[in-house]
Amino acid sequence: MSNHPEPSPALFFDTINAYQKTAALKTALELDLFTAIGEGAATDAEIASKCGGATRGIRILCDSLTVLGFLMKCEDRYTLTPDSATFLNRKSPAYAGEAVEFLLSPGLTGSFSELTNAVRKGGTAQPEEGSVAPEHPMWIAFARSMGGLMVPGATGLAELVHLATARAVKILDVSASHGMWGLAFARKHPHAQIVALDWAPVLEVARENARKAGVASRFSTTAGNAFDVDIGSDYDAVLIPNFLHHFDIKACVQFLRKVNGALLPGGHVVIVEFVPNPDRVTPPPSALFSLVMLA
Repeated sequence: MSNHPEPSPALFFDTINAYQKTAALKTALELDLFTAIGEGAATDAEIASKCGGATRGIRILCDSLTVLGFLMKCEDRYTLTPDSATFLNRKSPAYAGEAVEFLLSPGLTGSFSELTNAVRKGGTAQPEEGSVAPEHPMWIAFARSMGGLMVPGATGLAELVHLATARAVKILDVSASHGMWGLAFARKHPHAQIVALDWAPVLEVARENARKAGVASRFSTTAGNAFDVDIGSDYDAVLIPNFLHHFDIKACVQFLRKVNGALLPGGHVVIVEFVPNPDRVTPPPSALFSLVMLA
C-alpha cells in the first residue's frame, strides 16, 4: 500500500477560484459587515438592516465568510473570530481593511493580469519602469492605505535598535511613504529628528501622519529620487524599510555605499526586507513575495 494520498484536484480548484474569496472579503469590508457584527448585529436580518443589504444576500455572504474562517456561526447567529475582531472591525485600533485600497488597486492587480508576459520577460510587463517610475501614483495609494499595518512592526523595530539617549539623534527614513517607520523612532526617542525621503506627493501623506502623531516639529522631508538626491549627513540611523527589493544587486550596493557615507561613526543601517531561505521556497510569505516583484 502506498503512503501517498490519492491525487486530488482540490488545490487546483481552490487556487483558480481564489478570486471568489477575495470578492467576498472585499464586499464584507465595503458593507462594514464586520463592524456591524462587532456592534452587536448577529442574525442575517440584523446585519442586513445595519449594512443596507438584502437578508438573503447577507445570509449567503456570512455563511461564505464562516466557511472561509472570518466568522463563527451558532444556529442562526454570527460572531467575529478573534482575528476579524482585531483587524476587520473598523472600530478596532488595529483595523487593516484600508489596505484593500492598495492591495486590490488596478495598478497591482493589473500587473498580475500580465504575469505570463512578465515570466517570459523575466521582469514586469508594465510599461516603462513599472512601479519604480518617478512619482508613480500607486505609492500615494500605498501610503494612505498601508500605514496602519506597519505600526506594530515599526514599533518593534524601534525597540530593537539602540540609539543614544543623552543627546538628540538624527534619523533618515528612506522611501518613507506613510512615515510610520520613522514616526515609531520619534515616539521612542523624544528628541529625535526625523528626515523622511520619498517622492513629493507621497511626502504629503507622511507629513499628515507626523502632525497626527504630534511630532511635526521634529519631522522634515527631502523629496526626490533616493539614488540622486542629496540625503544629508550625520545620521545616527538610516531606516531602509521594504525598499531594496525593488532594485538589482548593483543598484543596492551603490545606494548602501551612499547611505554609509551619510552615517555618523557607529551609526546604524536598519533594513526591513522579505528574506527567503536559500531554498527560495520557505518561509512561504517571503518566498511568494518574489512573484509580486516579478509582476
